[in-house]
Amino acid sequence: MRKRKRIAIFIDMIALILLVAIDQITKYYAVIELKGKPAVPIIEGVLEFNYLENRGAAFGLLQNQKFFFLFVGIVILGVILFVLFKIPGKKRYDGLHILLVMIAGGAIGNMIDRIRLDYVVDFISFVLINFPIFNVADMYVTISMAGLFVLILFVYKEDDFSFLSFKQKKYREIK
Repeated sequence: MRKRKRIAIFIDMIALILLVAIDQITKYYAVIELKGKPAVPIIEGVLEFNYLENRGAAFGLLQNQKFFFLFVGIVILGVILFVLFKIPGKKRYDGLHILLVMIAGGAIGNMIDRIRLDYVVDFISFVLINFPIFNVADMYVTISMAGLFVLILFVYKEDDFSFLSFKQKKYREIK
């Protein structure tokens, strides 16, 4: 493995640990400060902290499907790890590294909750638009998925993902 790629993977792992730690710390404080208490307005009528134990997925879908969510999370993490190790060690892929690590951080953060508690701690509420209550890990996933969408549509070309191909090169194609 080339030096730049090794450094990128090392930074990815450090960033992943930091992202998960931030998520878990915010959830810890949400439990300590918010559980069993009324919502705390941050911006009156717009944003508040409101404790919720979410046993489903986004928007409360698929309630009490812990093993399904764990299975999907493990598959997603496996795909992300595969891609991170296959990405060429070129600067143009730095954004992809960041976004994939953010998705992994969000997935791991919520998986930890599901394994430990059987639910995910949510506590951020946009009351202005009556948006479902969410957490920091959800923000990682949402923001990074939007960024990934933009990169795939407007930055990367199809050839930029040839490193993911399972098709073996013929002897004459190998340089």
